[in-house]
Amino acid sequence: MSDGRSQADLAVAELREAWGSRPDGVWTAPGRVNLIGEHVDYSGGRCLPFALTRVTAAAVRRRDDDRVRISSTDPDAAPFEGTLADLGPGAVSGWAAYAAGTLWSLQQAGVAVPGLDLAVSSDVPLGAGLSSSASLEAAVALSAAELAGRPDDEQLRHLLIQAAIRAENEVVGAGTGGMDQTVALLAEEGSALLIHTRDSRTEPVQLGLAEAGLELMVIDTRVKHTLADGQYAQRRADCDEAARQLGLEWLSDATPADVERLSDPRLQARTRHVVTENQRVDAVVELVRAGRVAEIGPLLDGSHTSLRDDYEVSAVELDVVVAAARAAGALGARMVGGGFGGSAIALIRSADASAVEEAVVAACRAQDLTTPGVLTVTSGPAARRLS
Repeated sequence: MSDGRSQADLAVAELREAWGSRPDGVWTAPGRVNLIGEHVDYSGGRCLPFALTRVTAAAVRRRDDDRVRISSTDPDAAPFEGTLADLGPGAVSGWAAYAAGTLWSLQQAGVAVPGLDLAVSSDVPLGAGLSSSASLEAAVALSAAELAGRPDDEQLRHLLIQAAIRAENEVVGAGTGGMDQTVALLAEEGSALLIHTRDSRTEPVQLGLAEAGLELMVIDTRVKHTLADGQYAQRRADCDEAARQLGLEWLSDATPADVERLSDPRLQARTRHVVTENQRVDAVVELVRAGRVAEIGPLLDGSHTSLRDDYEVSAVELDVVVAAARAAGALGARMVGGGFGGSAIALIRSADASAVEEAVVAACRAQDLTTPGVLTVTSGPAARRLS
């Protein structure tokens, strides 16, 4: 288990090498796994993510001018240099848009963001559906706000969540709904976070996996996706149109009867996913709180089927690893994240970990697919200052 310090050390070294700076502080923010509640956050639904112990670390030094310099230990991530006026929509592209856009959004929210030298390092896999982007946004947001003199309290955390969402929506151009940013900034170690996305209410839900002899395995297909390529936005547009046709503010208010009221088969399918996924979230929370976490497997299976058939965001690699994990003894499995690649999760007995890992690797090799990466994960803390 990582406490983020190895990534912090790498970020500090990157800050020194790239910009010749020593940090005023180092902040970390986690990636996340969503246990259940996929593609409902932007429809006012409920989801149950938890923070990972894998993090993005940001080593940051405050400047006395308006310059902003951003770099990463990722050799494929080109550094960015500009000014505080150069950070908004249309001004930055690529990975730096997540960091620069967050700084711009904080300015728009009234935070007196100073000039900064900033370097990041992350062990959250990119493109794996584990929310490396929100991890980056949250680490940058918390560091910039604290260096601007804002005290770290609940009010600030909620402001940072909204700023990070706005950065991803308006600067990056990905229509994400806020689940990832919320869990990155509000998670509690050892718990999942039940998020009511329409009003931002959150409730910690103790998972009790270890006590039940269970683990959650993440299977990274190593097929990278992007949420800004139009597919994610199209799904969101479908949900917005279905809600409009049904006269609803939030599609998550739809009922099974409402599904039948829609004439477009595609909108019917999208709405059916939203309705049934919210039902699955409620059922999982009820079981977990009753100490029956070992019984949630069929609900994970149902989520994958719905995402594959009704929401059409799965991929052959995801379907292969989900099926292989189940055949090897997983209690349940499903794709996670935006889809079109990325990762799946499998609920497994701790004793079955090796067998499940071997099965998913063998299944991918048998179909000449990329060999997946496999890791078991535990629930970590929210974004925080390390030094």
